[in-house]
Amino acid sequence: MSFSQPTRSEVMRFLDSKILGYVKEFLKPIDENWQPADLLPNAAIENFFEEVKRLQERARELSYDLIAVLVGDTITEEALPSYESWLHTVQGINDAERESGWRTWTRYWTAEENRHGDVLNRYLYLSGRINMREMEASTQYLIADGFDTQIGDDPYRTFIYTSFQELATNISHRRVASLAKKQGDPLLAKICGQVAADEARHAKAYITFIRHIFEIDPNEAILAFEDMMRKKIVMPAHFMREIGVEIGKTFAHFTDAAQRLGVYTAADYVDITRQLLKEWNIEGLTQLKDSGEKAREYLLQLPARLERIAERIKIPQMEYKFRWILA
Repeated sequence: MSFSQPTRSEVMRFLDSKILGYVKEFLKPIDENWQPADLLPNAAIENFFEEVKRLQERARELSYDLIAVLVGDTITEEALPSYESWLHTVQGINDAERESGWRTWTRYWTAEENRHGDVLNRYLYLSGRINMREMEASTQYLIADGFDTQIGDDPYRTFIYTSFQELATNISHRRVASLAKKQGDPLLAKICGQVAADEARHAKAYITFIRHIFEIDPNEAILAFEDMMRKKIVMPAHFMREIGVEIGKTFAHFTDAAQRLGVYTAADYVDITRQLLKEWNIEGLTQLKDSGEKAREYLLQLPARLERIAERIKIPQMEYKFRWILA
């Protein structure tokens, strides 16, 4: 680039031409992609009710905590497509043409993500274990309440956040798949495995976007990374609630269940931090200013600090009774 200190919008415009290629690399063509109908019983066939009966028999064997985590994951996934409106406010995306690389990416990414909530919702509906009205109200609350990632319209912070989040959701869905298989539900294992594979591809994409940003604007990129990690990466569903429950309290019980199961833990937060430090070669970055060097020092020391904190965390053993779950 010809300018020595690019603005965020200039960096985004410079990268725009690359992004259409990444749509093809990291997202699948719609007519070739899996759809929820590929994985669930088909109401148009004669043995539909027999298949649903078998699904319910397997679902009855799933542990309470696993169902709770699955519902929380479903609510999170169902709210995600609404984030397209947030991404379109980000610098470099908000002023782009409709067919720009960035606009195309946000539409196709959220379209691919939209299937996740659909397939998980339908599974839970068929399982017979869920008070669907309560779960649907929680989804509506989550979309209505919004979320605060402390990012603003900064593309650097946005894609650092999505890099972290996609890695986290991959871990969560992958482990739910493993637990479902162990508890005798191969269908749920397959569903969550498919979702996890999507999240892994999406994580690679966002990590790649930030890698390019580090190549162009390393000092500002590392300052953004430091700021996000000082504030802590909050989950997009951190405002999750049930009817009659204060914002955030239900989310706390959901994360307790995830910790008890080992689906997503404080140790995973540390591991993701280490992975991103490696992916973006933080230790080997050059052309940093004094502020960037200080940020690097903080970031390289962070995993060890977080690990000491994680070791002291006590996981509540008491199961909370969610309004979502019938039995």
